[in-house]
Amino acid sequence: MVTLLPAADTVAPRNILFIGGTGVISAAAAERAVALGHRLTILNRGRSTRPVPDGAEVLHADVRVAASVREVLGGREFDAVADFISYVPAQAESAVDLFRGRTGQYVFISSASAYQKPPTRLPILESTPLKNPFWQYSRDKIACEELLFKAYREDDFPVTVVRPSHTYDRTKIAMVGGWTDIHRMRAGLPVMVHGDGTSLWTLTHSRDFAKAFVGLLGRPQAVGESYTITSDEYLPWNQIYRLFARAAGVPEPELVHVASETIAAHSQELGPNLLGDRSHSVVFDNTKIKSLVPDYAATIPFADGAREIVQWYDRNPELQKVDETYMQLSDKLTTWARAGA
Repeated sequence: MVTLLPAADTVAPRNILFIGGTGVISAAAAERAVALGHRLTILNRGRSTRPVPDGAEVLHADVRVAASVREVLGGREFDAVADFISYVPAQAESAVDLFRGRTGQYVFISSASAYQKPPTRLPILESTPLKNPFWQYSRDKIACEELLFKAYREDDFPVTVVRPSHTYDRTKIAMVGGWTDIHRMRAGLPVMVHGDGTSLWTLTHSRDFAKAFVGLLGRPQAVGESYTITSDEYLPWNQIYRLFARAAGVPEPELVHVASETIAAHSQELGPNLLGDRSHSVVFDNTKIKSLVPDYAATIPFADGAREIVQWYDRNPELQKVDETYMQLSDKLTTWARAGA
């Protein structure tokens, strides 16, 4: 068994394995880990087009095939294993089997959408109940957590749970319609905003998230614990849409408000996420992660993040995909909402 390194003012190199490592959250964490001098190994299938940081070792295996993972890893052990791609209990159970005795800490990336919806109190704490009757994704994450904490209590499996909320980088547009909403703004078309646009939402840049996340890797105090990692900035959805509009060069977008329940009734794809997450105000208390990583502070305001996103898409026009299904839904529901105003 690998012994966890003690916390120290000077970061000592840790031997870290990322399962995944090329997503929005994990790619930023990988860059941070390498920059701090950790020995990072990334295990994935080798299908992502997102580059890995120089200095990281890359191994290829399908984590869903346990035998292939064991063959690639051999007898290697780690100070921390961070699993970014387990979503359902069967996958979490497989991870317990794979990494028991191989790591001093197994970090499961859950989701802040697992917290009680609708919340009965704000801010949301780690002690807030986990309950989401609207979204299967969140219920699966809750079930994974229950399985992993049971393994911790009964078998000393060294789990740490991290619950990020809406974390983005330059490739991720926070609006429900993605690039289609920016297209509509620039074309002078009305843009659909769920609810009345006043519910509060927390957006966290992946580079900010990475500061706290990498800071808890290999920390013995984190084993058996859960941590929320988000920004301390929260904005109403109306403001989020207007920040995107400003970044896109549209001073006054036409925002048309449509009840989340109405959108859900017309879109099976959008409904669970809206009703299970985005339609509720979420304000998070980050005291617990800051007590473990005292220098953690989210320093990238979303006003800057929105500009970064739009500039990225403007530099990469091949990514500017207009979703015709969402265009039709927006036309239909904004026309209906304006007629009833």
